[in-house]
Amino acid sequence: MAYSGIGGQAVMEGVEMLNGAKGAVAVRLQDGTIHTDDIKITPEPEWVKRTPIVRGVYSFFNSLIIGIGTLFKSASYFEDEDEKEKEKEKSPAQEKAEMGVTLLISFVIAIAVFLYLPMFLSDLMSSLIKVKWLVILLEGIIRIVIFLLYIWLIGKTEDIHRTFMYHGAEHKCINCIEHDMPLNVENVRKSSRFHKRCGTSFIFIVFLISVVLFMFIRTDNVGLKVLFRLLLMPVIAGIAYEFLRIGGRSENRLVNILSQPGLWVQRLTTQEPDDSMIEVGIASVRAVFDPEKFLQDHELQQ
Repeated sequence: MAYSGIGGQAVMEGVEMLNGAKGAVAVRLQDGTIHTDDIKITPEPEWVKRTPIVRGVYSFFNSLIIGIGTLFKSASYFEDEDEKEKEKEKSPAQEKAEMGVTLLISFVIAIAVFLYLPMFLSDLMSSLIKVKWLVILLEGIIRIVIFLLYIWLIGKTEDIHRTFMYHGAEHKCINCIEHDMPLNVENVRKSSRFHKRCGTSFIFIVFLISVVLFMFIRTDNVGLKVLFRLLLMPVIAGIAYEFLRIGGRSENRLVNILSQPGLWVQRLTTQEPDDSMIEVGIASVRAVFDPEKFLQDHELQQ
């Protein structure tokens, strides 16, 4: 199995793809054509690349910022003329401010729903459960249930369901390359829509690691509980990144077993794409990566 090192995410009617310092988004426009735009990426400092955990934290926040920006970009292709005129009037500073506000609001909501709510609900049960570690385990289970329920519910909407189909196209394109097959619609169609380096797996692994870590760092003070969880989240994200990094390169049996929960969750966050979506995925890959050269180089190494 080859390792390409590329990754991406689904956006509105399209796919974002990243490969090192290269990034691009491909979108299927309303007239049926595929439009591709480059994404500006700030190079990762060398010391960050070489530092375990730190590189995971950097990658998480960098991917989040790039992802939000790409979502704005893909959505702009489907605005009406009045909305487009209003967007043109905005300065780069205004656009960055809007993105910052969006990130802040998203962060606050995520903290409230996925961090504080499970902690609050598990604390309500603490009077019935005398063993402290069981309370923390319950908190983790509640967090995972809320996450899965949220994914399931939004997946029922038409727009998000189509986004999950593009998510499937993204994975299938990467799997096609990593299994040494020429990148075309037929080969991508028969490739798997599940991938161990997926962001969904990353989030799920973060939840699992947090359960273990919080068992060793306990306090009855609500304020300190929230503070510890906030301070430890970057560390947990860094650990999860290292696990996915190993998992993406390894076929070790233990690693594959530990990767299974994240792959199961992808049954919710990825759907089988149609051929038009696969074409968009292929366009996004070719914008950042030369699959033919990659296959040639890989054949020479064997």
